[in-house]
Amino acid sequence: MGSARAEAVTPALIDSAAVTSHGPAAAVQSAPTSGYTLHDTERPLAEEHYSRRSDFARDRARLLHSGALRRLAAKTQVLSPTADLDFARNRLTHSLEVAQVGRELAASLGLDPDVVDTACLAHDLGHPPFGHNGERALSEWAADIGGFEGNAQSLRILTRLEPKVFGARSESFGLNLTRASLDASCKYPWSVEDAVTDASGRQKFGVYSDDTPVFTWLREGAPAGVLCVEAQVMDLSDDIAYSVHDFEDAVLNGYIDVPALGSRVDHDALVSSMHSWVGGSFSHAELIAAFDRLDSLDVWLDSWNGSRVDQARLKNLTSQMIGRFAGSATHATREAFTADSLSRYNANVVVPRSVAAEIAVLKGIVAAFVMASTKRKPIYRAQRDLLVELAETLLAGGDRHLEPAFVDDWAAAGSDDSRKRVIVDQVASLTDQSALAWHGRLTAVSGVHGSASSVPAASVPTSPVPTSSVPTSPAPTSPAPTSPAPTSPASEPGA
Repeated sequence: MGSARAEAVTPALIDSAAVTSHGPAAAVQSAPTSGYTLHDTERPLAEEHYSRRSDFARDRARLLHSGALRRLAAKTQVLSPTADLDFARNRLTHSLEVAQVGRELAASLGLDPDVVDTACLAHDLGHPPFGHNGERALSEWAADIGGFEGNAQSLRILTRLEPKVFGARSESFGLNLTRASLDASCKYPWSVEDAVTDASGRQKFGVYSDDTPVFTWLREGAPAGVLCVEAQVMDLSDDIAYSVHDFEDAVLNGYIDVPALGSRVDHDALVSSMHSWVGGSFSHAELIAAFDRLDSLDVWLDSWNGSRVDQARLKNLTSQMIGRFAGSATHATREAFTADSLSRYNANVVVPRSVAAEIAVLKGIVAAFVMASTKRKPIYRAQRDLLVELAETLLAGGDRHLEPAFVDDWAAAGSDDSRKRVIVDQVASLTDQSALAWHGRLTAVSGVHGSASSVPAASVPTSPVPTSSVPTSPAPTSPAPTSPAPTSPASEPGA
């Protein structure tokens, strides 16, 4: 097996017309996809290009082969990967499904599929152990250094933490993706100083203060606070995949009382229980109407015994719902924006309000049956305590327990705040299982034994269902999201 080697690149902008000899290949800069410019294909560190692949295809390949993406296989989606559930989705399988939906939407809207695919694969890279519950814990622990936000962490991974490209002075440029791909990965294109607060009280932002230089570079020429259309497609694809596939997992694993889904009598009670989870974007009547529309589908479930026939019915239902949601958004967007290519800042994704309500109902069903149990509150609390205890133990130990890459970051840190950010980066990089293992090992050594020391690797959901964050009309661009951001365990009563 060959030894690992970092890719060192000397800054040198390649003229688009130049061809430089390099063995059997030649240095070329591929022409941008229709609707994109050379400005969109620029990278934070200019590179010679010896491939006939497009710049955006190279972006996707870099991410697909990254360790950061592989780690998502052991991170919570809704049902914990530490649980005894062989076929439940994890963050990696979810991201792959989001990317598939995103590619189809991109092709329908005249966008570069690789740009959207890359953004979809990247959208959950920054999630810490235990999903949104872990995000809440790290946000509170890091409040004095600018907090923690999964989307800001994703940008940090793409541009700094994932080892691939280094400059002449050994400074890391992460995967060194193109401007278009990085911008498409930004769901919240503003800093913590301009953060918006969602319904659960969480601050949503897309960049930490020490990552401002690369953020400023990738947003060059972009309207302040506005998502490019590729980022909007990524966000919608996440909403579609999250709502449909978490519903499928919950049915397959016995969490949902399926007969209740076909009972009009039960619809009102279910919708009443959804409101604390899906936010206040929709009235009770809108959610009831959306539930009734789903119930009227020929493939809607009203019984379930787990047979092969029933599993096929469920799969057909999920397929139809994905097509229904994606098709409606494509049609509405194409009606509002008629150019052949809607790339970058030439359009906004339009999601009919009725479709957004149906997506909210699916998320609400999962929340009502899977998330609302009071039995899970002690587990949520123990998971948060575990991450805080682990972070405190690592901080107290300096660089003694850090992985080698983070030892280098610790050595380069010039302040207490910077060193604390290194600890956040290390903890956030862990999987659910490795966080449990590290905590058990390190707290035993340090003598820390808090309530988290006995946290179970439970076969229960450890992350809440996020609310829709896609625009529901072709409103003018604005510096803030047009609908609520994902909820967190903080929205649970008494959590």
